[in-house]
Amino acid sequence: MDKKERKALRRPFMRALFRKNKFNLAMTVVASMCSAGVNLVISWLIKEIADLISGDCPYTFDTLLYVALGSIALFGLGWAIDKAFLSEFRAKAMKQYRDYAFDKLMEKGIQAFSGENTSLYISALSNDANSIEQNFIGKLQNTIEVGLTFIGALALMIWCSPLLTLIAIGFSLLPLVVSLLLGNRAAAAEKDVSDKKEVYTGMLKDALTGFAVIKSFKAEESISRVHADINKEVSYSAKTRTKVNVHVSYASTIAGGVLQFGVFFVAAALALNGRGGITAGTAIVFVQLLNYILAPIQIFPTFYAGTKSSLGLIDKLAAALHKNVTDEGEHIEKKLTEGITVHDLGFSYVEDKPVLSGVDMHLKAGGCYALVGGSGSGKSTILNLLMAASRDYTGEIRYDGKELKTVSPASLYDLVSIIQQNVFVFNSTIRDNITMFSEFPEEEIDRAVRMSGLAELIEEKGADYLCGENGSGLSGGERQRISIARALLRKTPVLFVDEATASLDAKTSFEVLDAILKLDGYTRVIVTHDLDENILSRCSGLFALKNGRVAEQGTFDELMGQRGYFYSLFTVSQR
Repeated sequence: MDKKERKALRRPFMRALFRKNKFNLAMTVVASMCSAGVNLVISWLIKEIADLISGDCPYTFDTLLYVALGSIALFGLGWAIDKAFLSEFRAKAMKQYRDYAFDKLMEKGIQAFSGENTSLYISALSNDANSIEQNFIGKLQNTIEVGLTFIGALALMIWCSPLLTLIAIGFSLLPLVVSLLLGNRAAAAEKDVSDKKEVYTGMLKDALTGFAVIKSFKAEESISRVHADINKEVSYSAKTRTKVNVHVSYASTIAGGVLQFGVFFVAAALALNGRGGITAGTAIVFVQLLNYILAPIQIFPTFYAGTKSSLGLIDKLAAALHKNVTDEGEHIEKKLTEGITVHDLGFSYVEDKPVLSGVDMHLKAGGCYALVGGSGSGKSTILNLLMAASRDYTGEIRYDGKELKTVSPASLYDLVSIIQQNVFVFNSTIRDNITMFSEFPEEEIDRAVRMSGLAELIEEKGADYLCGENGSGLSGGERQRISIARALLRKTPVLFVDEATASLDAKTSFEVLDAILKLDGYTRVIVTHDLDENILSRCSGLFALKNGRVAEQGTFDELMGQRGYFYSLFTVSQR
């Protein structure tokens, strides 16, 4: 991706920081102007008081005192404005940035996270966002203040002595060169820390998600070693960043010292020799003003590095969010009249290693179908493709005659819902988990609760019962019923069920599948490992898959009568 493309992707994220936030920013600039004005007035006062003592000042003592009191009032005004608007500017900027990034994340297609690292987004919206706030937004107001003070100080220096100003500019080239040379090193160090933290975040996520596996295999020590290795890389990366920042700070300080001492000694020499109209007050005020000339030169490396690293973090997130965004396509109606047709379907996750080959299926609208077969036979892959998880398939998938590749995924999701084995339950109420935080009429919620078999649970615990993190306060069957209720509430005419009962006991498994079979008017496609005659015999048709192909298809009685592949599967499962 070239520089122009990166800037184009970055632009809306930058706008998100400042959208409807310009007034707050403008007020912080006003506060900065007040502060800069106070600093310059104090410098001017120092000069005039020194000249007053030596007898070279045109102003009276009372006049200088009134100016000093006025500067105190100006400082108070800036303080009040800063207090009112700076925190609002920072908080609003980061809220809008995170909201915009999350909204863009929600635009991605289902296929996005099958090939992407979710840790990148977790890190981007936590660690990286904090870094952007600290290194860019947090330093923006101070940098504006320093810049305004710099301009005012330069103007005051020219007014006091153009000759000494030119000499100061000459000495300023050294710290400026130092800043430019070291700024890129600091930015690179900050980016390396971000990359290492992203890996660390992913490792933590994996460890917590797979905690039960770690414990059951007694792999605590091994995982701790992995953690220690990654944590070591993060620590060393942060150590390198600190070293670079210290190097930048000291190099800038040394260069600034050369500037201050150089100008001061030149000013003293001119004053002693009576040249250039340099008074004692002029020499003193130049030392004071050089602090304001030096400040941006000292701050620039840090702000430049922070801004550059922040833009790099924004670019990384923008590029990731630009991938796998839901494509546009043809809108289809929220109903299935004829059915779903699959013809000569082929698919591979890895080139030259087909997962599906020549799959033919016809799923009539309103029917209930089961996909059965051994592990790795392609059952779940078929459902994923029917959900538009990928368009890299060969053959055809048609909904009422419309090829799926031409259909808008957003439109498809109005037509189909899926119930999966791993049901995600938010740490919220049962009601929120059913409605997915949307508003529905009470009668529709009651219908979904009744048809999914959740009425007893809600009667016992209440609709406002908190489910716990990922549904820790619910049983497996209860979580699955919530998943069914979600699908029913959406009223999508097509319902896919992917190994929804794999982790449930036999009784609960039957109850969940029985509830799905009783849903009249829905087109249902069930992937199941549980070959229960009481369930399969009630399906409109079965598809027995083997090695990515449909080995047999027909009703339960037809396939049992053939005494072929399905018959063998069923017989073995009953032992």
